[in-house]
Amino acid sequence: MAAASTANFFTTSTASCNSKPCMVSKSKSFGLRFNSPNYLRSFSGLKAATSVNCESESSFLGKESSAALRDSFAPKAVKQNHDTGTRFQPRASFKVAILGAAGGIGQPLALLIKMSPLVSTLHLYDIANVRGVTADLSHCNTPSQVLDFTGTAELPNSLKGVDVVVIPAGVPRKPGMTRDDLFNINANIVKDLVEAVAETCPDAFIHIISNPVNSTVPIAAEVLKQKGVYDSKKLFGVTTLDVVRANTFVAQKKNLKLIDVDVPVVGGHAGITILPLLSKIKPSVSLTNEEVEELTVRIQNAGTEVVDAKAGAGSATLSMAYAAARFMESSLRALDGDSDVYECSYVQSELTELPFFASRVKLGKNGVEAVIPSDLQGLTEYEAKALEALKLELKASIEKGVAFANKQPVAA
Repeated sequence: MAAASTANFFTTSTASCNSKPCMVSKSKSFGLRFNSPNYLRSFSGLKAATSVNCESESSFLGKESSAALRDSFAPKAVKQNHDTGTRFQPRASFKVAILGAAGGIGQPLALLIKMSPLVSTLHLYDIANVRGVTADLSHCNTPSQVLDFTGTAELPNSLKGVDVVVIPAGVPRKPGMTRDDLFNINANIVKDLVEAVAETCPDAFIHIISNPVNSTVPIAAEVLKQKGVYDSKKLFGVTTLDVVRANTFVAQKKNLKLIDVDVPVVGGHAGITILPLLSKIKPSVSLTNEEVEELTVRIQNAGTEVVDAKAGAGSATLSMAYAAARFMESSLRALDGDSDVYECSYVQSELTELPFFASRVKLGKNGVEAVIPSDLQGLTEYEAKALEALKLELKASIEKGVAFANKQPVAA
């Protein structure tokens, strides 16, 4: 999947320039290696040089994504004489807001987004305890400025001029809880936050993490419709964690190089609505019927696996933050003009009879440019049956969200 996000700067510690002494070699914020004989005049996100060596197997990048990233580079390097050596000048230009930034997902997500060279300003909002998170993050020597906003009175200011809003706000799952158990609390939280987005930054990309995503995304859509600002291309349910888990579990099971593995995951983001299409794995691998069922069930129940392992101390916060950061970086790359960005996401869709469905989509400057239908073609008998089974549950979750939004008065 050409669904790349950040390169090695998340996982390695140095960058080197094969020319004269390079100031970046002293920094531990980047892991990109620039093999250019010339000095670089500018550093625009991931597009920083005439060539990039993406070597880490633990970065967000897959094999196809690395190739797409390298191919997207334009030769921008020029000579520049400085007594102090080569300096990279980031052209970070995007503003991001995290609503629920002091929570278990919000904090690690804020750290990962702070590391993105595409972000100029990071707004952190929560009802409490966000000032300390902001102070902590502000000490990281990455380009973006971090600002804190506390309480509903400061919510509108946190959204002014924002390009992407990500919403992890809400209560986490606890042992024995299903995503539906979270509905009444998180549904109200998402409704209130999306109302503020509609009023302050209606053109922003909106990333919904708050569970149950199968219902909260339809809630967000209804709120935006009621406000008269709904753009289906800019509303996303973040299901990237299902893809991340599928890639990881398949690579472990078949002893594959993780960076090469790509498993499309369709449907929704809860239980049996999560359908990994294991017949579509890249690179192609042979799986027995038993392995397919075992992997499918594990991917569907992976969230419960973490909840149980934490024994009441939390849910899948770190892996969710990682996955959300990957989707964020893909969105920012698309906004920055990258024409080869694909991710799986839960969006308004016509692939099935359901109004919302998770599948692979192409991202562009205006949001979803295309919903990719090919993954649903040529399914195995097991996948076809699972697809029909998930539709009933997903339909009920969508209708539950729509009904909730339409029963609740929207603030004028």
